[in-house]
Amino acid sequence: MTLVRCTDASRTFGRGDQAVVAVHGCSCEVRPGSRIAITGSSGSGKSTLLHLLAGLEAPTGGAVIWPDLGDSPVERSRDIAVVFQGPSLLPALTVAENVALAAVLTGTDEAEADARAVVAMETVGVAALADQLADTLSGGQSQRVAIARALALRPRLVLADEPTGQLDAETGGHVLDVLIAAVDETGAALVVTTHDPAVARRLDDHWQMNDGRLVVPAREGVL
Repeated sequence: MTLVRCTDASRTFGRGDQAVVAVHGCSCEVRPGSRIAITGSSGSGKSTLLHLLAGLEAPTGGAVIWPDLGDSPVERSRDIAVVFQGPSLLPALTVAENVALAAVLTGTDEAEADARAVVAMETVGVAALADQLADTLSGGQSQRVAIARALALRPRLVLADEPTGQLDAETGGHVLDVLIAAVDETGAALVVTTHDPAVARRLDDHWQMNDGRLVVPAREGVL
C-alpha cells in the first residue's frame, strides 16, 4: 500500500536562461505509518519536494501519484494535511475557529468540524487557548495550533515543512514531541523537512536533498 509515489519527478521554475531546477528526477514513495525526515540545507529543494508530495506543486517532469488517497485533489485534501514553517493561522479567527476551518473547507459538516477541533486541541494541549485570537499566540503556541488544525482533518498523511525552523531549541523540541505523539495516536504517516539533525534523529527514515537531488536508502523507499 502506498500513500504517495514520485516517479522521476522534477520541478523547474521559470523558463529559458532563467529556469531553476528545484527538484531533479526524484523517485520515492511514502507508505502508511512512515516516519520520514527529509534533510538538506536551505535551497536544497526539500520544501519543493514536500509540496510535490502534497500536490501543492505539479511536477514539470515525471509523475506524482497517490495510489491509496483517491484520484482527485478534493479527495486528497481530506487525507493530506500540511504544517507550514511560517505563520499560517488566520489572525482574526480564534484558535478553535482556525482549527476547525480546514475540515470545513474540505467538506466536513460544521458541527463535526467543531467536534474534531475540540479533540485535536486537546490532543496537542491547546484546548485552554480555544477562545484566543490567533494573533495573540506565541510562536510555539501557533505551531501547536497549526498541528491541531492538521489533525482535525483526520489525515492519513501529515507533511510538515520545517515545523520547528523558526522556534528556539526548547520550544521546537516541545512542538516536535506534540507532532510525533499526535501522529502516533492517529496512525497517520509523517514526513518532516528539516535542516536540524536533532529533529531528523527523532524519525525512523532519513532522506537527503542535495542541490535538488534526493538520496533515499533502498530500504526506505527508492523505487
